[in-house]
Parts: sequence; structure tokens; C-alpha cells
Amino acid sequence: MNIMNLLDQLLQSCRGAVQNTGYSGNASAQGNPLGSLLTGAGGGALAAGTIGLLMGSKSARKIGGKALTYGGLAAIGVVAYKAFSNWQQNNTSAVQIQSPRTVDRIPASEAEFHGKAVLRAIIAASKADGHIDDRERQLIDQSIAQLTNDRELQVWFDQELRKPMDPAEIATSATTPEIAAEMYLASLLMVDEENFMERAYLDELARQLKLDPSFKMELERQAKQAQV
Repeated sequence: MNIMNLLDQLLQSCRGAVQNTGYSGNASAQGNPLGSLLTGAGGGALAAGTIGLLMGSKSARKIGGKALTYGGLAAIGVVAYKAFSNWQQNNTSAVQIQSPRTVDRIPASEAEFHGKAVLRAIIAASKADGHIDDRERQLIDQSIAQLTNDRELQVWFDQELRKPMDPAEIATSATTPEIAAEMYLASLLMVDEENFMERAYLDELARQLKLDPSFKMELERQAKQAQV
């Protein structure tokens, strides 16, 4: 399944979708190993439209600033790495992870595993406010089919959309602390923290991901600093 390509398209389109300006069509930064993005208005508009359907009408947190220059999924890795570094420096009792292997610091072949976990988190978080009904799910399925001709990936995405929202089940994809951090950051992209249901979902997801409360706060702080 070509998850990395699809995920990068969706994440790159987040910025344009929430700013209501569409997708810029810019390619990822030079040296980004995370796969090619669709360029031009056509592919970008499709990706932005899919993200818009997943988000609903709510505003979403944006991973932006300098981190955005690294590309979609890599931006999440950059923010997660900084959160790990700051948290470990400021908390002597924190479990020390030497050189955290976030998605921006591993080979593309290994990044596919991170990518699948992050995409699961995005899909689950999009359902936190209950806005995705059968009609919207059908529209999302149609959008995904236009973004990728990988039938296996299309079926997997639809299955994830149909699943009951279960933070405990989603958290099983976090097989490393780095993936857990990336999944939480990706979930932040998709929710309105002022919405009670969505805030409750984030808090429960963090608990199921076994994120230390102080690290969870650091992730949120770094995400806010990365906003544009």
C-alpha cells in the first residue's frame, strides 16, 4: 500500500484547507526522503478537499512554520523530535531516549510503518465530533479513490472510517514512544480542542498511548509554536 504518498498529500494540504486558500502546489523540501507529492492544482485540490471532508466545518490545528518546509509527515517528526528533546532536558525523571527515531530521522522504508499509524490516528480523530455520516463517508471514499489507484489502500481507508471510534484500539499502533508522539500530534491536526467531545477524545487517546502528562503538554506546546 502506498500510504506514504497518500499521507503526505493529505498532510501537505492541511495548511491550505484550514486557511481556505487551497493547496499551494509546492513540492516537498529538497532532500525529503518521504516520497513524492502530487503537484499542481489538480492533485492538491483533491487532497485539500479530502482533508476538508475529514475535518468537517471545524478549524484545525496546523503544523506549520519552519517544520512545514520538511514536508507533510516529516513536519510531524520534526515537532515530535523537538518535544522529546525539550522534555528530556527539563525533566530529569523522564525516560531518556537517545536520538529519538522520529519519522524524519529514519529511512523511507521504515517510515511506512510510522505513516500507517499516523494515518489511522488522523482518520480516528476526524470521527471524534461525530460529523461523518454515511453520505460524507461515501464522499471521502470517492476522494481517496481519486488520490490513489491502490485498491488495497482504498479498502483499508474505508474500513478505518467504518470502525467504531476506540482510542484503545487506535493506540495499539503505537509500538514505540516516537510513533505515539507522532500519532498524538497528527490527532491535534484534526480536532477542535474547544469542542468537549474532541478534547475528551484527545485526552483518552493520550492516556491509551501512555503519554506522560508533562510530555503531552510539551507536544501541545511545540505544536502551538509550529503554527503559522
